[in-house]
This record gives sequence, structure tokens and C-alpha cells, in this order.
Amino acid sequence: MIPVPLHWRRLWSRRFNQAAALARTISQVSGVPVAYHALRRVRATRQQVGLTQAERAVNVQGAFRVTADRRHEIHGQRVVLVDDVLTSGATLDTCARILLRAGAANVDALVFARVVQAHRSAI
Repeated sequence: MIPVPLHWRRLWSRRFNQAAALARTISQVSGVPVAYHALRRVRATRQQVGLTQAERAVNVQGAFRVTADRRHEIHGQRVVLVDDVLTSGATLDTCARILLRAGAANVDALVFARVVQAHRSAI
């Protein structure tokens, strides 16, 4: 499992990463290990609240990276990407693409909550 990372400044201000906390709990129950540092947020992004789907995609573009010294944790693995909330999917899509480019065999997503707009039908 790989939690969606926060930029270090946001982590500093919040004091915890909700996605990492979820991944830790799921790992304790399932026995599936968590690779906390396999995916890094290398660029601070503005909060996604209030952005359109297209603006969200642009906002997270280039914000994540798998460093060379962590590729071995991903290569050939089936990865479960963990996040707290899924709204437009821009963050998960960007992270999944980065992990696949780094050699992950497959990327699934596990989220705690899904935002559904009132005027759209549910999943």
C-alpha cells in the first residue's frame, strides 16, 4: 500500500497525513505492508477545494515523483494507492500514472470517502 503523500509544508501544518493514517490501520488489519516513502510530493499544490475538474488536474500535474532509490519497492508490484477523499480523481489519476511509469504492475485505489455532487447520479 502507498498513501497519497502530503507536501512537507502541509504535513508540518496538519501534523499528520490522513491517507497514511488510513494505510497504517489497514496494514495492521490486513498484514499488507505500507511503503510510506515510495511516492513523494515534490511540489506544493494549492488546495483543490473550489477548483474545477480541469483545474484540479493541472494543479497536481508534476507534483508527485518516485525517486530512483524507491523504484525497487514498486517495480512489478500490485500497488494499492490509499487516500482519504476522492472528489474528481485528479490526484489519484496523477499518482497512479507516476507509479505505473515507475514499474508498478497494477495500481488500485482505496479511499475512505467519495464526494458526490447533488446534481449528479451516485456511483
